[in-house]
Amino acid sequence: MQLVTEDNITELAVERWATARDPRLSELMTALVRHLHEFAREVRLTEAEWMAAMQWLTRAGQISDDKREEFILASDVLGLSMLVVQMNHRLDPAATPATVLGPFHIEGSPELGYGEDMSDGVPGTPLYLSGTVRDLDGNPVAGGVLDVWQADTEGAYESQLPDVDEARLRAKYTTRQDGGYCVRTIAPKGYTIPMDGPVGDLVERTAISHFRPAHVHFLINVPGHEPLITHLFQEGAEYLDSDVVFGTKEELVVRFEQREPGATPEGGTSATPWVEGRYDFVLQRRS
Repeated sequence: MQLVTEDNITELAVERWATARDPRLSELMTALVRHLHEFAREVRLTEAEWMAAMQWLTRAGQISDDKREEFILASDVLGLSMLVVQMNHRLDPAATPATVLGPFHIEGSPELGYGEDMSDGVPGTPLYLSGTVRDLDGNPVAGGVLDVWQADTEGAYESQLPDVDEARLRAKYTTRQDGGYCVRTIAPKGYTIPMDGPVGDLVERTAISHFRPAHVHFLINVPGHEPLITHLFQEGAEYLDSDVVFGTKEELVVRFEQREPGATPEGGTSATPWVEGRYDFVLQRRS
């Protein structure tokens, strides 16, 4: 019998987890054990701190549901989400850069036509985002689906509103033959991440800004191309340099031009002032 000591516990745990039948699982778990044990040794983790961590994880699970992913939020604010994105999407410098998915993406958004309004009566300044989706060679990508979502002018997604049980400020748009797209929505505003859960409790104990700059989310999935999860950020918005989830990239900052009532990009007209942003997405083909 080999007695467990502080000196050999890591080696014994690694040996056990190395028996995983899947080689990748074995690699992941043995590395996780080594790093967790090294962390505990480095900080001289106390029993009270360990218990507090277990309770924090329990609360994160309890507050999560099909509309709120507290563990994704935790990964985002720790910078882990963006690190994983950047390691797994080393795209050509000319391709549109990827960012984090975030905790508020929902499957099954309604399909809308070119320039149709996904805000559907939600108050705010009308915003038209238009441009093209192309590949690295400049060829238009027809039939590409843009899954778009954003928060309202109070910084809330529908999953955070108890009285809303339907799609709100989200839709899917399909590119035309020339690769063109046009999204009709409302101008976004910067907002705070959810601070009513364990992630918020932790952030409040620091000097970290809990705000995100104004942005609109995009998920573009086209067969034969690398899937793209990204944001478009408003030029000049607050918090561009302190995005709490580390998602801001210079290539994704877009100027929103103020427009007077009149013709709009989808061929219609607006009776009120509106805002226009133009952006061309560039996709990389799968190797």
